[in-house]
Amino acid sequence: MAEVTEQQVVDALKTIVDPDKKADIVSLGMVSGVTVKNGHVAFAIEVEPERGAKLEPMRKDAEKAVHGLAGVLTVSAVLTAERNVMGGPKGGHGHAHGHGQPGAEAPLLPGVKSIIAIASGKGGVGKSTTSTNLAMALAQLGLKVGLFDADIYGPSMPRMLGISGDPVSPDGQTLLPMENYGVKCMSIGFLVPEDSPIIWRGPMVMGALQQLLRDVRWGELDVMVIDMPPGTGDTQLTISQTLPLTGAVIVSTPQDIALLDARKGLNMFRKVDVPVLGVIENMSYYVCPKCGDEAHIFGHGGARAEAARLSCDFLGEVPLDIAIRETADRGEPIVVSKPSSPHAKAYRDIAKAIWDKVQLIQGGAKKGPKISFE
Repeated sequence: MAEVTEQQVVDALKTIVDPDKKADIVSLGMVSGVTVKNGHVAFAIEVEPERGAKLEPMRKDAEKAVHGLAGVLTVSAVLTAERNVMGGPKGGHGHAHGHGQPGAEAPLLPGVKSIIAIASGKGGVGKSTTSTNLAMALAQLGLKVGLFDADIYGPSMPRMLGISGDPVSPDGQTLLPMENYGVKCMSIGFLVPEDSPIIWRGPMVMGALQQLLRDVRWGELDVMVIDMPPGTGDTQLTISQTLPLTGAVIVSTPQDIALLDARKGLNMFRKVDVPVLGVIENMSYYVCPKCGDEAHIFGHGGARAEAARLSCDFLGEVPLDIAIRETADRGEPIVVSKPSSPHAKAYRDIAKAIWDKVQLIQGGAKKGPKISFE
């Protein structure tokens, strides 16, 4: 079957007319971010926020028009708006209301018992590697685990989990998550070519994130690990406001500049009432494979000290080691490929500490002082 082209998608969308402006949405310049990969199509329709709810039928008509093209397997269309980004268009598709507000859409991830965001204030601290290995370690505790790649601009989970191919859509509307090592996974990287840049505005990113979460059949999970993009921007705010996060984990390296950014990330979660489960110090030290000497390339102990200063738990430290990087690049996370290594043990110990805190929070901390995140 021939691959559908972007031009065919655009031509199909020329048949969709804005009911108020009486012209097609392509000529009005409302269509953006068209991506096509192996029959999976995504695009955005930019509208004024106050028209979001009214234009939901038009969005569905656009999806239907594109779905009618030969070679199209799935279609993801989101309504986006340039204004009111913080709250999303009222009633607009792809901007779910958070935490069960009146009139909200069906809850996201209804079968997921706990959701943990793995975040960092800056890039390059090994957050995605940490997310992957923690997900593997949680699965080794006997839990049903999902891993969601929330980094739309730089998705890495397909490579780190060693998963290739395309998600299956049994009904043309929803997707089955990909899976490896007993962990279910979804990433925008499965739906766009690996070398193709995502050139989307913030509102489309937010809509795509929520549609991926809502339209994937995650099933029953004990815990979902969300690999957040670095920083404290739209994605972090959207995830925090639309999902009932059980808690967040901050990953940092020991040096001062990384700790400064980690502090910003931690304070962001506190401001949106998400419990911070603790801080992990990654690339904490380096052990020479030849002589066994330990070197503190980026300093050492900074994250532990920062956690104490911010009244936050220190969850553990992971060394700087080429084996961790190589196994991640090969799609064989060290927790599963070298389970007896000290590095795998470090991840398992951290995962156990995180899970203990999750159970404490969800159990209401019946013993000891009451924990409140008001």
